[in-house]
Amino acid sequence: MASSSGTKPPSRRMTRQQTRAAEMPDEDVSEVVPSSLSPIVPILRVAKEIETDNPRVAYLCRFLAFEKAHMMDPISSGRGVRQFKTYLLHKLEREEEDTKGNLAPLGNDPKEVRLYYQQFCEKKIKGEHTKKPEEMSKIFQIAGVLHEVLKTVLPHGKLDPETEKYVKDVERRRQQYEHYPDGVNPSTMELPEIKAVVLALRNVGNLPRFQSTPSLPSGSSVTATERVKSSFDILDWLSSVFGFQKGNVANQREHLVLLLANIDIRNQETENTTELGSASVMEIKGKLFKNYISWCNYLHRKPKFVSSQGFDRQQLELIYIGLYLLIWGEASNIRFMPECLCYIFHNMANELNEILHISVSGATYQGTARDEEYFLREIISPIYKVLLKEVMRNKGGTESHSAWRNYDDLNEYFWSDRCFRLGWPMDLKADFFRSDITKPADMRFNQTVDGKRKPKTNFVEVRTFLHLYRSFDRMWIFLILAFQVMVIVGWSSSGSLAALFDADVFRSVLSIFITSAFLNLLQATLDIIFSWNAWKSLKFSQIIRYLLKFAIAVVWAVVLPIGYSSSVQNPTGLVKFFSSWAGDWRNQSFYNYAVALYLVPNILAAILFLLPPLRRTMERSNWAIITLLMWWAQPKLYVGRGMHEDMFSLLKYTLFWILLLISKLAFSYYVEILPLVGPTKLIMEIPISNYQWHEFFPNVTHNIGIVIAIWAPIVLVYFMDAQIWYAIFSTLFGGIHGAFSHLGEIRTLGMLRSRFAAVPSAFCERLVPLLHKGNKRNHLDSLQERKDIASFSQVWNEFIHSMRLEDLISNRDRNLLFVPYSSNDIPVVQWPPFLLASKIPIALDMAKDFKGDDDDLFKKIRSDAYMHSAVIECYETLRDIIYGLLEDEKDRMILMQICHEIDSSIENKKLLSNFKMSELPQLSEKLEKFLTLLQAEEEKISEAQIINVLQDIMEIITRDIMAADNQILENAHHGSNAQKEQRFERLDIYLMQQKPWKDKVVRLYLLLTVKESAINVPQNLEARRRITFFANSLFMTMPSAPKVRKMLPFSVLTPYYKEDVLYSVDELNKENEDGISVLFYLKKIYPDEWTNLEERIAETINTRKDCEPADREKAKMELICEWVSYRGQTLARTVRGMMYYKKALELQCFLEFAGDNAIYGGYQNLVLNDSDKKAFIDRAQALADLKFTYVVSCQVYGNQKKSDDLRDKSCYSNILNLMLKYPSLRIAYIDEGEEKVNGKTQKLYFSVLVKGGEKYDEEVYRIKLPGRPVDIGEGKPENQNHAIIFTRGEALQTIDMNQDNYFEEAFKMRNVLEEFLKRRRSRRKPTILGLREHIFTGSVSSLAWFMSNQETSFVTIGQRILANPLRVRFHYGHPDIFDRIFHITRGGISKASRVINLSEDIFAGYNSTLRGGFITHHEYIQVGKGRDVGMNQISLFEAKVANGNGEQTLSRDVYRLGRRFDFYRMLSFYFTTVGFYFSSMVTVLTVYVFLYGRLYMVMSGVEKEILENTSIRHSKALEEALATQSVFQLGLLLVLPMVMEIGLEKGFRTALGDFVIMQLQLASVFFTFQLGTKAHYYGRTILHGGSKYRATGRGFVVFHAKFADNYRMYSRSHFVKGLELFILLVVYEVYGESYRSSNLYLFVTISMWFLVASWLFAPFLFNPSGFDWQKTVDDWTDWKRWMGNRGGIGIAPDKSWESWWNEEQEHLKHTSIRGRVLEIILAFRFFVYQYGIVYHLDITHHSKSILVYALSWLVMVTALLVLKMVSMGRRRFGTDFQLMFRILKALLFLGFISVMTVLFVVCGLTVSDLFAAILAFTPTGWALVLIGQACRKLLNRVGFWESIKELARGYEYIMGLILFMPTAILSWFPFVSEFQTRLLFNQAFSRGLQISMILAGKKEKTP
Repeated sequence: MASSSGTKPPSRRMTRQQTRAAEMPDEDVSEVVPSSLSPIVPILRVAKEIETDNPRVAYLCRFLAFEKAHMMDPISSGRGVRQFKTYLLHKLEREEEDTKGNLAPLGNDPKEVRLYYQQFCEKKIKGEHTKKPEEMSKIFQIAGVLHEVLKTVLPHGKLDPETEKYVKDVERRRQQYEHYPDGVNPSTMELPEIKAVVLALRNVGNLPRFQSTPSLPSGSSVTATERVKSSFDILDWLSSVFGFQKGNVANQREHLVLLLANIDIRNQETENTTELGSASVMEIKGKLFKNYISWCNYLHRKPKFVSSQGFDRQQLELIYIGLYLLIWGEASNIRFMPECLCYIFHNMANELNEILHISVSGATYQGTARDEEYFLREIISPIYKVLLKEVMRNKGGTESHSAWRNYDDLNEYFWSDRCFRLGWPMDLKADFFRSDITKPADMRFNQTVDGKRKPKTNFVEVRTFLHLYRSFDRMWIFLILAFQVMVIVGWSSSGSLAALFDADVFRSVLSIFITSAFLNLLQATLDIIFSWNAWKSLKFSQIIRYLLKFAIAVVWAVVLPIGYSSSVQNPTGLVKFFSSWAGDWRNQSFYNYAVALYLVPNILAAILFLLPPLRRTMERSNWAIITLLMWWAQPKLYVGRGMHEDMFSLLKYTLFWILLLISKLAFSYYVEILPLVGPTKLIMEIPISNYQWHEFFPNVTHNIGIVIAIWAPIVLVYFMDAQIWYAIFSTLFGGIHGAFSHLGEIRTLGMLRSRFAAVPSAFCERLVPLLHKGNKRNHLDSLQERKDIASFSQVWNEFIHSMRLEDLISNRDRNLLFVPYSSNDIPVVQWPPFLLASKIPIALDMAKDFKGDDDDLFKKIRSDAYMHSAVIECYETLRDIIYGLLEDEKDRMILMQICHEIDSSIENKKLLSNFKMSELPQLSEKLEKFLTLLQAEEEKISEAQIINVLQDIMEIITRDIMAADNQILENAHHGSNAQKEQRFERLDIYLMQQKPWKDKVVRLYLLLTVKESAINVPQNLEARRRITFFANSLFMTMPSAPKVRKMLPFSVLTPYYKEDVLYSVDELNKENEDGISVLFYLKKIYPDEWTNLEERIAETINTRKDCEPADREKAKMELICEWVSYRGQTLARTVRGMMYYKKALELQCFLEFAGDNAIYGGYQNLVLNDSDKKAFIDRAQALADLKFTYVVSCQVYGNQKKSDDLRDKSCYSNILNLMLKYPSLRIAYIDEGEEKVNGKTQKLYFSVLVKGGEKYDEEVYRIKLPGRPVDIGEGKPENQNHAIIFTRGEALQTIDMNQDNYFEEAFKMRNVLEEFLKRRRSRRKPTILGLREHIFTGSVSSLAWFMSNQETSFVTIGQRILANPLRVRFHYGHPDIFDRIFHITRGGISKASRVINLSEDIFAGYNSTLRGGFITHHEYIQVGKGRDVGMNQISLFEAKVANGNGEQTLSRDVYRLGRRFDFYRMLSFYFTTVGFYFSSMVTVLTVYVFLYGRLYMVMSGVEKEILENTSIRHSKALEEALATQSVFQLGLLLVLPMVMEIGLEKGFRTALGDFVIMQLQLASVFFTFQLGTKAHYYGRTILHGGSKYRATGRGFVVFHAKFADNYRMYSRSHFVKGLELFILLVVYEVYGESYRSSNLYLFVTISMWFLVASWLFAPFLFNPSGFDWQKTVDDWTDWKRWMGNRGGIGIAPDKSWESWWNEEQEHLKHTSIRGRVLEIILAFRFFVYQYGIVYHLDITHHSKSILVYALSWLVMVTALLVLKMVSMGRRRFGTDFQLMFRILKALLFLGFISVMTVLFVVCGLTVSDLFAAILAFTPTGWALVLIGQACRKLLNRVGFWESIKELARGYEYIMGLILFMPTAILSWFPFVSEFQTRLLFNQAFSRGLQISMILAGKKEKTP
């Protein structure tokens, strides 16, 4: 074995690693290389490549790799290095023995390698011109490795002259291919526009060179000066100047080349451009630097763009563009800080200008060239470290937002000119970089850190509900003032609105200005308090503004009340007020003048509101005078300026809200407020003295406590019901808008058939571009019509073909749906057979017994256009088929004579007289048999049978049908030999093998045979939906399609973590606890699609008859795995759907570039010679790659590749297979490596892009990162951010991992992209295009159906109304399309700060809007999306969204939008984002307030006193007023949008039916339950935090959740609250007498009982097999075990109640003091039960003394002490002193009996008192538990914590029993389980029994 050192490699055995090494895969060592040794991967792959040609050289390559690995890590300290080196050494030792005898005759290794190298060069490189560039790249890589091996094995590394000549030749040829962008298809590089851009970028001849070489870091192989000398283009030159990485330069080169080429070809008139247009460069510069220029203007700095003499202007602009892209491409996490990037570019551009200026001046630039990591090391890494240190303060998401600076805080530092104090190069000692904390080497990421914190910037996120008031103060002030006015008017004697004109009433109404002043004072106070932690970072002008606002608010809060008190002396009415104002203004009261002055700012604001262009201009202006004027109204901020819409849009949403507010206020006044005023007046006058408890405030005036109890729920409803009114109005407006958008015009197959004739022309009008501008389509032209149908048929047939491959339709359905590629042979339009179903049989029946003349027959046939077309097509096609089959000319002549007879008879109107129509059925039968034989498989074709049937056909025609009996045959035989020869015997059998001919036969067969059954084709509901939606969308308004070359380029980005990629065979067949596998389940759910798959499998197997049985079985299982995976929420499904974009682009290229003959022939039947076909395919693929890029960001792909976990390895293998299947797919991932620095190992991180090679992935780009990206922000946005640099184009579609796409929708993508260029009324172009989604998981279960309908209504009618007219649509996830250039220069497509940006998607919409963006919504295109299908998964999703909305409430984005939108747009924003969740919480809170108010009235006895009053008893007004609030608990109106959208798209009869079925399937229970989820998590997030990403899981087999799982998930959010409401209702029922004589009692409480039942039992009702007896028994056993297990460190929450209980209190551990105090205050409500009930006990003998309550506490304490004694006794004596413990229990029992006897006999205790005591003391104990949890630290110190824990355990046991008992009882009855299954898994009850059998495990056992 040769080596460079002349010695053999070490032969020692590493015995400890042998076992481990043997476990490593033996097939390819290159795939298990540790990341720290990644440079040796190419060498090992070359070894694998050449192993079959020369094993010895392959062995030497591996040995070279081993030596390199040893040099890179001599002591094997890196992760996995020792294991890998040991494995490789073993492999080398085995190969040493195997290859020793394989040496060439010439002798040793050097000669062997040299000979192989020369042969390789001769064979592979000499013919380079015939190979593709990517092939040559691989060949050069092999040649390079062989050259290196050769130098290694030579004694001194010296090459002989001949070999040297080969080396130089290889190097020369290699340089020609070096600067092709690695990620670009070489065919794309041959496009003229690409060449023009490359030429422009290579203009570097006049750029300066460097004279000095700096000292470089150790390990650098290339000096910086060498890098400068090798500068090939502008990006290379910039890299050498500023020190950018090679991978970054290559990536941005590709990015810039494609971007400029696409823009240039769009701007050029001609396609064959040779040079880059200056307009294109200016356009991209304008887009790229718009934010930078705005930033410079904001800070009053001049942009650093210069026009240096001596440099071409285009060259300079390309330099600036390239510089920005290189900065952005290497900025890593700093990309989330766009103004920080502006600062970096500003200074680097300034440095660049100095270099260029010196060069122009003639002097030599003496600067130093920089190594390729200089920029990362000196600029990006310091900022990254600041981010990392701040995130450490976050303490893993548990610390308050105000304690650390997030992305926004650090970015907003650069909104002030203070940022220039950092200097350049940046001063790392500046305040921005300084930190008082240091991170120890062994410190965990979420470990607590200490040190003085830096102030927040501009805004502080404080956990309080007051943020809602601060952000939306104008709305709350309006509602409060309106409420005050309505109460004042209602309180008047008349109660009419006309009372406003009464002087006294109007004077009272004027008091609203005092209220307004105090509310403004509250706002000013909150501004100061909430921004206190940011005080040091605020500008002085901002601080002055806050203080002045506060001071003036204080002045008004003092002045207006004083003025009002004086104005009481001068009463004025409304008319007198206005008249006297003009007549004698000097005598007006001081209050009137004060109000006028107070209203001046509002009047000015109203004027500016009516002039949005003026307001927009003023806000965006940077003039000092304008800034000064706007300073008071709106502080100057970099974002949020000029967001006002155009006048027309403003009028639309203003009208919407004016109508809504009028309706809301009228309803509130007449239904809620006015009916309550009368009873309130009476109650305030009633003297109450007979209280039934100890009243602490017996002398309070006007019974204020009662008034509050009555009015509080009404007030809450008043503030909440605007959400209901929004649901109503959005439903109406959204429905009207949808109808005008033509939605649902084609929604059934019948509608499709009736309008199908217009579909081709609509298709060409919208989806086919005009070849020449200015031309218009003439659809009346028959030639144009045929061409339209031909073009349409290409797409339609590909659409149908794609559905066949997806197994949505069968082969028969496909044939019935195909539209024939139009041919000139047929004079009529050939419609798809499903339209012509039964037309021929009907025509035959009509003709055979027809009694009239020819005209009548033809008139009947022509009356049905489809029948007329079918008859002519059958005749023409049959003639062509038979004529083509016949080889004998005489036979053909006979056929033509027959046809001539028919044609002449038709022309002369003698068809009925010359032909016997009664024989047509006989002919039809023979034709059917004839066509059946022609369709037989090739090996089964019987020529003899075909001849016999054909002869029978001809005989029937000539003898039976034609009246001129046999004359034609006689004439044919005339003149022939006496012996008659047999006719029609010579047939062209080879014709049957041609696909177009076969298609004709199949179509004719269908036309003749298919009858009514085709009316329902396709039968698959999903196929029907897609076909009707596609056809309907063609009649909707959309931009015209541009040519492919002119369309906007776009990318698709999909973030992926560890979700399923493709299901394996084992996963398909793995059975659950019921014995049901995934495959079996799906067969039953999708039976028709499974049948279609079996049909396709049979076809596939037939084509592989030559293969081995094992191979055929493997192919079958692969198809089954794909079938299952494409019905789940897998990455494979998403990738398949997104790759339809490329397929659609290639078809569009065909339609544009192919000639008419090719189009008429069909895309599938494209027949070209080899060179033409290759050129056409290359051109189509080149354009597709130019326009489309798909990147999947598989964050952990590198780790999965190296993992030993089977699932990880499966994911890696499946992702690799996806890359090999789809060559255009790119995978981006974060790779991890290691390096030694000062003897210590440090982690390295890289962003890597790979693509599929021949067998393995191939690295395209590798860019080093400053650190691990996900250490800084939330996982998903960081995953997107690291991969966004690999996306291309001007648009970027974000697609989630659970989405799908459809071929027919992909065809409309270029139309959608034109929306970016479409001019609108406001002269703004959209920055985000919203698309609708189709939820494809709705068929799995009833829950999935509910969720599907809810989500569908949101993504359609909901977002439709948000976009227009409300103008507040944001980004709600996927599949929106971003203006990519706009967003990459403004922070990216999401926000990533930890916790606060949990809902990262919507913040992208907020950011886009704040920065002047414009978001639209389009419904003519759709993308599929999966949703969660199980109860627990749905609840986790709802919890995650509620958490996200809670964090949004605290965010600066919501605050700025709420403050800077105009009033009506602000209302839209509130009610469609955080307001919806706040209203949900208020809905629940209303129930609490109502019931606790009634509890107070019942327990205190005031209710009884009131109702004994005659006037109130007779009026019933109080009862009616209180009943109104219960309407809002039903939540029925919230399903209105759902019903409207279903009605719009499927018909209102269907909508009504769906609504009824949903109610029967208990949808109301489901939605009521989810209301509790929203309320709980939204409220808890704002109070305590604790938001986190909740993985919901995306499996599609709905499994049975155990009782303990449900209890853990819903205990705090639903069960505890449900039981509390239950006790409230019971107490109200037992002690209340208010509605005993009224039917309204049921109406008032029914919704509350419904809510309680939903919250307590919905999880069990919607739990599959929830009432199966065996599962119920198992659940009880599991729950008891869980409750009894002790917790501790390392014990999971699902294993022990204690661990779970501690986890449930996690939010209290990290909450603020304010949060703890609030928890304690809220817990005090449970003491009310005890206080109220003890005074109603018989034992108290109606005593009202406070001692009664004190004695009750004595009883409570005694009970707790007894429980404590029992608990302590069990622990101390339970094991060792059993007898003593039993004696203790006996004594306690005897004592209890004695006490109870005394109480019953002596004190008068009754049995009812015992039950009442339970109601009284149970809530008290729970209150003690809650208070104990909030004071855990204190109780731990005093030793009471264990007692609290045991008390809590007891309560959990009781709650579990209460919840479990109904389930257990119902499980006794088998029919309950069956009914539940039908309820859950069936939209139509017909499939319920089958699903029931599935879940019961009763599947048939297959052998």
